[in-house]
Amino acid sequence: MTTIALIGAGSVEFTREILGEILAYPELAESTISLHDIDADRLTTAELMATRTAEQLGAHPTIRASADRARALDGADFVVNMVAVGGHDATSTDFSVPASFGVRQTIGDTLGIGGIFRALRTFPVLDGIATDMARVCPDAVLLNYTNPMSMNVWYLSAAHPRIKAVGLCHSVFWTVHGLCEVIGVPVDDVEYAAAGVNHQAWLLRWERDGRSLYPLLDEAIARDPQLRRRVRVDMYRRLGYYPTETSEHSSEYTPWYLHSDAEVERLRIPIDEYVGISAGNLAEYQRVKQALGAGEPIDIGGEGEYAPEVIHSMTTGQRRMIHANVPNHGLIANLPEGAGVEVPAVVDALGVRPIAVGALPAQCAALNRGFLNVGELVVHAAMTGDPRAIRQAAMVDPATAAQVDVGTIWDLCNAMVQAHGDRLSPALRATLTL
Repeated sequence: MTTIALIGAGSVEFTREILGEILAYPELAESTISLHDIDADRLTTAELMATRTAEQLGAHPTIRASADRARALDGADFVVNMVAVGGHDATSTDFSVPASFGVRQTIGDTLGIGGIFRALRTFPVLDGIATDMARVCPDAVLLNYTNPMSMNVWYLSAAHPRIKAVGLCHSVFWTVHGLCEVIGVPVDDVEYAAAGVNHQAWLLRWERDGRSLYPLLDEAIARDPQLRRRVRVDMYRRLGYYPTETSEHSSEYTPWYLHSDAEVERLRIPIDEYVGISAGNLAEYQRVKQALGAGEPIDIGGEGEYAPEVIHSMTTGQRRMIHANVPNHGLIANLPEGAGVEVPAVVDALGVRPIAVGALPAQCAALNRGFLNVGELVVHAAMTGDPRAIRQAAMVDPATAAQVDVGTIWDLCNAMVQAHGDRLSPALRATLTL
């Protein structure tokens, strides 16, 4: 039987959705589900939730839980990583400290100061997971959901090249669903493909019966002035291709929006959005925990998560097309070799096989390269132990550089290093002055 390890299983809402989809497949209903979290209370809740999910679906998996990561990974065929290092406290730090220096953020998990330090505190955990996998389940496939996706995939490929790691995100899937709703076309009637980097990929092909649907989108935008008050609609109108993540995310990846009060107002950009989302996740955890304790039924399953589909396809051989995050080895010609990129991929019994897309449109690649410049320096900082590279990553970050001067960026990085402390690897905890 298939063994699936969920690392960071205390992320109860996400665990519930993934398990609901996995156990709904008859071929996976008797799998072994191995749960791991460092928080004992969350691990207990995750185990109870997995048991309740199985009962409600009529599935009969073997469920085990362990605070020992290596034990949880032992014998796994698939490892789903969803850790959030530092939890809500670390997320709050990622927003409050930059804000005190005059830096605005919205989500802070992919790029910018928040993305940089989320990566730096996640890399040591990825090291531990990969090291344990090499020892107790060397042939397992690591399916990563943790952000910052591109940096994490890039780092894993550099530090642990023998680990079979694939990054998964539903942003392309939901972007297409949302756009189809805007133009009134059933999503099941369309074909699409996107490529670029996670949270800033580009919808290169979006067609129905061989005809592009972009003209219908143009008509919808022309009719609705409120649509024009969204960041990614603004980007699409200027760049010609639609970006595959929300406007909240997209505002952080360019120098064009967050520095300007007028643009924040024009495009309705929600500053500090993710702090509220993170607090909401805490409240949802307590709600689910109480429901489980009271013996109440829980909502299960979800839609559009790739991990259950990947596991099912690799187990049964059923062929699917997804979008995956992998190292750029000849996949996108005008992005850096080895960078974490997002491309279409075939999944079947042979695994996840990314499809080369050639060169992106020049303007899209140019924006992606600015995004990847940050990731390259963050990965370099971690691989070499060079704390200057952290500051250099922040210096070239588009939104940060547009908001504050270079001296402030260094002071901010020093403050972030001190605030996160031992969440970072020892070599990167130094404060630096010129």
